[in-house]
Amino acid sequence: MPQVIHLLPYLQEGRIEAGCDEAGRGPLAGPVYAAAVILPPDFHHPLLNDSKQMSARNRDVLREVIEREAVAWAVEAVEPAEIDTLNILWASVAGMQRAALRLDPAPDFLLVDGNRFRPFEFYTRDRYLTVVHGDATYASIAAASVLAKTWRDERMRALAAEYPGYGWERNFGYPTREHIEAIRRLGYTPQHRMSFHPRELEPSLF
Repeated sequence: MPQVIHLLPYLQEGRIEAGCDEAGRGPLAGPVYAAAVILPPDFHHPLLNDSKQMSARNRDVLREVIEREAVAWAVEAVEPAEIDTLNILWASVAGMQRAALRLDPAPDFLLVDGNRFRPFEFYTRDRYLTVVHGDATYASIAAASVLAKTWRDERMRALAAEYPGYGWERNFGYPTREHIEAIRRLGYTPQHRMSFHPRELEPSLF
């Protein structure tokens, strides 16, 4: 039997709340993905948890459930060139903001994973809450983490076919030994984040 995860259904009952999360802040290549999800107040699934604690198979199962049963959901990608312009923190925030703005109905309040966010549009500081480990606290943030992660993984598998040799179908753009050695051998691609400078790729180490 899968472990039952006790996630909170909301911060304030009766209010339309959306959970927001991102996936892909740490990789050297590929976009960062962000998602926003409004769940029904009675939503429950025994597999739902922080996506990092779930198997790929369970994430895929949950993605179908969330996309079918959510009141509203949206996913946004922020591409490497914009990441290099904004930096990865604010690129992640921008992705979550854009995803939230696409929700219909518009949420009254946002629950945001992490500890950094900023006001935008009509979401003033009293209309969102940042929650450290929010994806292990609120069901809506956990659902957003699942969508962001599964959509990003799917995109990286497609990019792996477009740019063979980097192992993105396995490392998803993260700085694994395989990926670093491929950059040494093949060079950078347009999908690499040029503002990221892993120590292993400093010129003095070549």
